Amino acid sequence: MSKSTEELKSLTTQIRRDILRMVHAVNSGHPGGSLGCTEYFTALYGKVMNYKLPFTMEGKNEDLFFLSNGHISPVFYSTLARFDFFPVAELATFRKLGTRLQGHPTTHDDLPGVRVASGSLGQGLSVAIGAALGKKLDGDESLVYVLQGDGELQEGQNWEAFMFAAAKKVDNLITTIDYNGRQIDGDTDDVLDLGNLHAKMEAFGWIVLNEKNGNDLEAVIAILERAKAETGQGKPVCILLHTEMGHGVDFMMGTHAWHGKAPSDEQLDNAFKQLYLEAPADY
Repeated sequence: MSKSTEELKSLTTQIRRDILRMVHAVNSGHPGGSLGCTEYFTALYGKVMNYKLPFTMEGKNEDLFFLSNGHISPVFYSTLARFDFFPVAELATFRKLGTRLQGHPTTHDDLPGVRVASGSLGQGLSVAIGAALGKKLDGDESLVYVLQGDGELQEGQNWEAFMFAAAKKVDNLITTIDYNGRQIDGDTDDVLDLGNLHAKMEAFGWIVLNEKNGNDLEAVIAILERAKAETGQGKPVCILLHTEMGHGVDFMMGTHAWHGKAPSDEQLDNAFKQLYLEAPADY
């Protein structure tokens, strides 16, 4: 069922509540980046991407999504559950023994919506390029989406993939870089400065779009729709999406400290008060 923008805004709050509940329950996981990317996932699955249920790995004649920075699995799992890929109640099994909801997404337990294991950083774009080229060979005009982290771009394989996609004119591909400026050890500028990423991507032969308001749902929907309109022109498309790690929870914002740390009972209660819903559908 198609949801209105207001319904999707409410859903972003619900997903943020899910994220915090998941990592709190097992005192483990990555809330910071997950909270920062909530609008992206809600926009992608709620408005932009053309996909089918029930889920199939083949994904013929539908858009595909690949999560490269797999540590932000909480936002991915919550989104999949809230969009009916699997029961919401299964979120309660996150990171527990025997679960399908591993800390990093895996494929061996056939969790609907997950097309590739993404524990090691830097590999998602390469996989997405392969899928996009496969669609071209099949005459399938659907698109392939991938999400990458900015800190993840310090992995060299990304730059081989950037070069390859442009050289081979993989123009049915849209990558979004979560440009929050932070990673596990601090600010990306301090750990390993990426320089002028916009200029670099253009130099590598990509169409580059920039969105400063990556935590504004309507802005995210608009930039994704604009990216779709730029496909098919002989170049892959890149969105630089500026987000805030920990967005929605004041004490998690403005720092890299919550990259991979779970909130205490008191902190969870504080966060839930900030992420207020009149009728939350918490699992």
